[in-house]
Amino acid sequence: MNRFIVLLLSGLFLTACASNQPEPVSQDGLVLQQGTKFQEVYLLPAAELGSYKSIGVEACSVSFRKNWLRDQNNNRLDLSSRVTQQDVSSMKSALGDACSDHFSQALLADPAYDIVDQFDKGEAVLIVRPSIINLDVNAPDTMSPGMNRSYTTSAGEMTLALELVDGTTGQVLARARDRRRGTDYGTFQWTNGVTNKAEADRTLTRWAGLLRKGLDEATGR
Repeated sequence: MNRFIVLLLSGLFLTACASNQPEPVSQDGLVLQQGTKFQEVYLLPAAELGSYKSIGVEACSVSFRKNWLRDQNNNRLDLSSRVTQQDVSSMKSALGDACSDHFSQALLADPAYDIVDQFDKGEAVLIVRPSIINLDVNAPDTMSPGMNRSYTTSAGEMTLALELVDGTTGQVLARARDRRRGTDYGTFQWTNGVTNKAEADRTLTRWAGLLRKGLDEATGR
């Protein structure tokens, strides 16, 4: 192979590797933390998370991987089994509610934090803002009639994008990101709404537990 091409490809590979590394400091001044259970954690220097007396949990937003709906329907020859926008909305709503519930329940476990429902008028509240992004469900249940079975080696994957925000100023104090894939069984398994929910609950329980542990350490509990 031409030596110039070898050098060019090597340079492109190194650039790609470097671009995948998280920045040490975010654009809004948060600093990357080392040795965390989440894949990425950024923290505002001198942030005092233990100074907040109350915590508010925002509704969890959910978004699918780009082109997920198109890719799902490209593989479905039976038009009656295609995933509809209504299916997408239902999945987003159910997963968003489950996400918010897991985080709230983790914070309410003994000894419970003071959880408040109203925090939209600049109250001195630490706001927990969870989002699920790049959701990729390999075999979603649809509302189509009849029995349709799907076999996959994994339920799929999703990524948590979590922020802790000062309720008064709107300043982001901490940001975490964590990508998780469902259990890979190595062989094809029957995948349906029940198994998908079980995988999602396992992941949400892990994420909520990590948040609770982090807050306990920050507040000296």
